[in-house]
Amino acid sequence: MAGQLDGKRVAILATNGFEQSELETPRDKLKAAGAQVDIVSPEQGEIKGWDQKDWGRPVKVDKQLGSVKADDYDAIVLPGGQINPDLLRVDQNALKLIKAFYDAGKPVAAVCHAPWLLIETGIAKGKRMTSYHSIKQDVINAGAKWEDSQVVTDNGLITSRNPGDLEAFSAKIIEEIREGKHQRRAA
Repeated sequence: MAGQLDGKRVAILATNGFEQSELETPRDKLKAAGAQVDIVSPEQGEIKGWDQKDWGRPVKVDKQLGSVKADDYDAIVLPGGQINPDLLRVDQNALKLIKAFYDAGKPVAAVCHAPWLLIETGIAKGKRMTSYHSIKQDVINAGAKWEDSQVVTDNGLITSRNPGDLEAFSAKIIEEIREGKHQRRAA
């Protein structure tokens, strides 16, 4: 696995309340594959995760949201948890960044509740997706074709259900980054 993503850069967009494992597992797998991974956030300094039933560990923010653009990276990863994507889906800068990745044909990966961000950007409409079961109806109402699978990929759009899917989710992100840009119609 080492070296598969040498020279590739990945942004993980998160804020306080991200699901701890949904940020850390993809981050660690992507780094192990050779990618440079930046934690991007509207916050400065550190953001704090949610670890199952209580606050988790802080994670260092590498770049502030306003200082990055999709052109700087090869892919974006959106961790879930309930709090994190709910805060980000009302942040216009976050939504613009996600949409810019999608419009550029770059892999966009969302797990658990993070598909809310795909709904807000209009990306979900007409796509094959999965999500945490409690937002299944939200995904369907947004016009996506929801599937109960570990990982669902639709032309570089990668979604997974929950922390139990993180190995498959991370492996698919690596595969999609290696494939490069995808041709898609704008959402």
